[in-house]
Amino acid sequence: MIDRDRYPVDPWRLIETRYDEEGVSETVFTVGNGYLGLRGNHIEGRGAHEHGTFINGLHETWPIRHAEQAYGFAEVGQTIVNAPDAKIMRVYIDDEPLSFDEMEVHEYSRALDMRTGVLQRDVVWVTPSGKRVRMRDERMVSFEERHLAVLRLELTVENADAPVTVSCQMINRQDGAGIYAGDPMAPKGDGGAGFDPRKSNRITERVLQPVEYWQDGLRSALSYRVSDSGMTVAVVADHLIETENEYSARTLVEPDIAKNVFRIQAKAGVPIRIDKIVSYHSSRGVPPRELVDRCRRSLDRVGVEGVDALFAAQRAWLDAFWERSDVRIAGHDDLQQATRWCLFQLAQAASRADGNGVAAKGLTGSGYSGHYFWDTEIYVLPFLTYTSPQWAKNALRSRVMMLPAARRRAAQLNEAGALFPWRTINGEEASAYYAAGTAQYHINADVSFALGKYVRATGDLDFLRREGADIAVETARLWATLGFWRGTNGDSTFHIHGVTGPDEYTTVVNDNLFTNVMARYNLRFAARIVGEMAANAPAAYAALVERTGLDDGERDAWMRAAEAIHIPYSEALGIHPQDAFFLEREVWDLEGTPAEMRPLLLHYHPLVIYRFQVLKQADVVLALFLQGNHFTQEEKLADFDYYDPLTTGDSTLSAVVQSIMAAEVGYQDLAREYFEQALYVDLADLHNNASDGVHVASAGGIWTALVSGFGGMRDHDGELSFDPRLPVDWPELSYPLQWRGSQLQVTITRNQLDLEVRDGDAVEFTVRGAAHRAAVGEPASVLLAGQGPVRPGRPTLRGIEDARRDDGTRLSVSLPVTTTTIPIIDAFEA
Repeated sequence: MIDRDRYPVDPWRLIETRYDEEGVSETVFTVGNGYLGLRGNHIEGRGAHEHGTFINGLHETWPIRHAEQAYGFAEVGQTIVNAPDAKIMRVYIDDEPLSFDEMEVHEYSRALDMRTGVLQRDVVWVTPSGKRVRMRDERMVSFEERHLAVLRLELTVENADAPVTVSCQMINRQDGAGIYAGDPMAPKGDGGAGFDPRKSNRITERVLQPVEYWQDGLRSALSYRVSDSGMTVAVVADHLIETENEYSARTLVEPDIAKNVFRIQAKAGVPIRIDKIVSYHSSRGVPPRELVDRCRRSLDRVGVEGVDALFAAQRAWLDAFWERSDVRIAGHDDLQQATRWCLFQLAQAASRADGNGVAAKGLTGSGYSGHYFWDTEIYVLPFLTYTSPQWAKNALRSRVMMLPAARRRAAQLNEAGALFPWRTINGEEASAYYAAGTAQYHINADVSFALGKYVRATGDLDFLRREGADIAVETARLWATLGFWRGTNGDSTFHIHGVTGPDEYTTVVNDNLFTNVMARYNLRFAARIVGEMAANAPAAYAALVERTGLDDGERDAWMRAAEAIHIPYSEALGIHPQDAFFLEREVWDLEGTPAEMRPLLLHYHPLVIYRFQVLKQADVVLALFLQGNHFTQEEKLADFDYYDPLTTGDSTLSAVVQSIMAAEVGYQDLAREYFEQALYVDLADLHNNASDGVHVASAGGIWTALVSGFGGMRDHDGELSFDPRLPVDWPELSYPLQWRGSQLQVTITRNQLDLEVRDGDAVEFTVRGAAHRAAVGEPASVLLAGQGPVRPGRPTLRGIEDARRDDGTRLSVSLPVTTTTIPIIDAFEA
C-alpha cells in the first residue's frame, strides 16, 4: 500500500527518501509527547500544508450559530489553537536561502527513529555558485521533560569558504488580516472547495493576543492570552552555538516574532552546530508572565544538565516504553514497521497528557478541531491499560474532572446524573449537529467500560473508590432516567429511545443494540461497585454518598433495569437488528456506488443516508467484541455475516473491529485484509485526510487487533483468556501485558502459546477453555490443536432486501439480581 521507493522498509524507523510538500508527510513525521506536538514541517518554514505546533488543551472558544436554534443545542464551539511556531531555523549561504525550490539537492533523507524519538533529516545541497553544503537537522520533543523540545542544526560547507547565516525564529502565525493560521489549508488539488466535517473549524479573528515578549542574550520569549477562552501560553527559546568559525549574533523581537540570527564566516570543512532548546507552558488562566518564568526554569535545568542529557533520557524512556509495549510480528518487517509507528503515535498522543484528554488526532494536526471523543475510551485506553496503566489513569482522571460540566449537560437534557460531551476540549459539549453527535449517549457507557477495564486489569481500587466510582454512579443515573419501562410488571422490559449508536449513518433511533448492551454493562457495573464499597470500604462509600447524594434505592433500580433491558433480536433472520426499525429500511447498493462518491457523508444528504441499511462503521459488531461473553459464537457469526456487507468503512474506527471479529468467527483472510487497511490508514493515506493528522484511535485499534484479534486475548468476567488465530504466514506473534501488577510476555506460534511472568505474582489464565498457571521462573507452554473454523471468502448479502422486522424479541442471558456482596474484581465485567 506504500511507495516503498520513497518509504523503504525498516522495522524501527520511518524513512523518507524523496522531498515533497504534501500534508501527509507533515503528519506522519510529527514528534510529540502528549502535551506538545511539533508537526513535521521542514525547518525552512516554507511551502507547508499546515504549520502546526499544538499544545494539549490549548483552545479558543466561539459561538455556534445554528441556522435554526432550539433549546439545549450546543452553544459554544472549541477549536485547538496553533501555538507559536518555534521550528524555524533558516539557512542562507552567500545570502541566498537554502530552499528546495532553488537549490540543487544531491542527497535527501528524513527518518523518524522510534527507538530514540528523534526526527532526523540529512540533506546535501549545491548552491548556484557550486558550494556543497552538508546539513543535518534533528528534532525531539522530550518524553521525560514534558515542556521541552530540542532542535539541532549541524552544517558544513565542504568545498569552499562562505558566509553562512542561520535565522532561528519563533512566529505567531496570524496574517495582517487577522486570519487564524491554525485553520488547515485545503489539500492541494481540490481548489479549496468542498465540505468536510472532519477538518478544523475556521476562526476569522485574531486568536492570540500578545502580552509579554523580550530577549535576553540568546534567549527569546513570547507570551499570549487566547482571545475568548482566556487561556494563556508562553514560549521561550534558548540557543547554543558551537563552531571554530568566527560568528556574531543579532536579535529582534516583536509581538508576533522573535529572531536570533547567527552570522558565521564559515571555512571550508569546518562544522557549525546550533542547538535551539524550546520550552512551552500553557494554562487555563495563569498570567503569561508566570508561564514565561516557568519556561525559564525549564530551560535553566537544561543549562545545568546539558542538551545531550535530554537525548540520552529520551532513549532510556523509549527503551522502557518498548520493553512493556512492543508487539513483534516475526518475518514481516513491513508490518512491524507500521505497527511500531502506530504504537509510537499512541505514546506521542497520551504519554504526557497528564490529566488532559487524548484528542482524535493527538497533537499531529488540527483535524476534528482537536476534540476528544469516545475514541479514547474504546480504542486507546485498552493499550494504555495493559502496557502503561498510569497513562490510562491520567486519561480517566480527565473524565472525572469533566463531571461538573457533564452533570450540567444532563440536567439541560432533562436527565439525572451526568452526560459526557460527544466532542469537547474543555468539558462542554461542542457538537453542533446533535443527531450524529450529542445523541450518541453511548459515550457514558464507553467511559464506564474503560474505567471497569482499567480497574479489572490493574486492581487499582484506590482510584476507583476515591474518585472513579463517581463516573459509574453518575452515568448509571442517566440511563435510569433516559430509559423507560414497557409492559406489565411480570413481563416488562426496559427501553432506550432517541439515541444514536456508533454508526453515524443511522441516527436518533430506538433501542440501538450497541447502546442497550453497553448501558446494561454500565448499570450492572455501577450497582456492583456501589454494593462492594458499602460492604468492604464503608469510609469510601460514605464519602461517595457525600459527593454524589447516592440514595439507598438507586442500586436496586439500576440492577432491575439492567436485567430487563431490551436486546433486539430477529427470529426471522437469526440476527440482532442494529435498532428497532433498522431492518425495515431499504438496503443501500454499495457495490453500485461509484468510488468517487465515497465517503457517503461527503456526497449525500444525511436524510438520504438515514433511510437505508448502510453503516459508516461497525456498530453491532463492536458490541459483539466488547461484550462478547453475552453472545454465542453462532450469534457472532450470523451478525457478522449480515452487517459486514453493509459496512462502508467510511470511518477509520471500523476496520480494526471488523478484523478482530473476522478472526474470531473464522474469516482469517478477511481479518488480515481489514488489519492492513487499518495499519496503513495514515501511512498510505487510505482515507485521503491524513494531512489533517494521525487517526489515533485507529492506531490504538491496531494494538487491539493484534493482541485481541490474532492474539485472542480476552478478560471477560475478570478471567484472562486466550484463543489465538494467527494468519497462515505469520510464524510468531509476541507481546507484553500488564495484568494485576504482573508483567507478562505472551508468545504465540502456529502450534503453541507460551506465557512468561517476568515480574510479579503468579497468573492464572485459560487457553481455549483449559486452565493454566504461570509464575516467575515457571513459564507455561500450551500446545494449540488447530484454531477453530476457517471460512473462505467473505460474507455476502443474503436476501435481506425482502426481510421485514420480526416483532419477536428475546433477552440475552443475564445475571440474576442479587443483594449479596460481589468480589470486587468480578464486578468489573458486568
